[in-house]
Amino acid sequence: MPKDAIEANVTKNYGKTTILDHVNLSLKRGEIFGLLGPSGSGKTTLVKLLCGIEEASDGEVKVLDTKMPNLSMMKKVGYMAQADALYGELTAYENLKFFATLSGVHRRDQKERIIEVMQLVNLENELQKKVEDFSGGMKRRLSLAIALLHNPDILLLDEPTVGIDPSLRQKIWWTFEKLRSNGVLILVTTHVMDEAERCSRLGMIRNGQLIAVGTPDELKKQTDSVTIEEAFLSFGGGVE
Repeated sequence: MPKDAIEANVTKNYGKTTILDHVNLSLKRGEIFGLLGPSGSGKTTLVKLLCGIEEASDGEVKVLDTKMPNLSMMKKVGYMAQADALYGELTAYENLKFFATLSGVHRRDQKERIIEVMQLVNLENELQKKVEDFSGGMKRRLSLAIALLHNPDILLLDEPTVGIDPSLRQKIWWTFEKLRSNGVLILVTTHVMDEAERCSRLGMIRNGQLIAVGTPDELKKQTDSVTIEEAFLSFGGGVE
């Protein structure tokens, strides 16, 4: 098992615009790593590079010692996009069954696993409902369930709790903690400060550059700040 679950040193350009500028990151199994930054800072692009959806303009990403993109690695990675990639005309169960097959869950295990993940996100009673009739928050929860289906070693989640009520958010974070304790690496992008406080480590990103990396306590101590929001502003974060 490689020491780091993910190693990245990447630059990403779209035409003449630099989206990520020499981002250097090492992520370990058994941690919740929060990527904190405003909209447009490069969080989503970095997540897409890490899971192999996009390729770096310069540098490389290695996931479990394998250079990305690599299709076989997707069975070890759970990915939740910022925009829900769901089939509205299908029921929740039909969506889950499709993605379970796609991610390699054995047919004999699919029904049990589908029920398990839907219980985690409090949607077990909505399995036969068409996704087009789901609220925005329910779609986020279904997307999270899909990312968890195949028991991945690595979870890459782009703003997974947007539109989810506070009590369910607590349950989801409890699930994250349980997964982390079992050795799963979880990367969560967020701009919610109380979620940032719950991460094992944080990477603060602005204008496509990592401006700080450390535990929440380390970052607050370095900047003599009381809150993560103060620390972020001290490091040069804020509105772009």
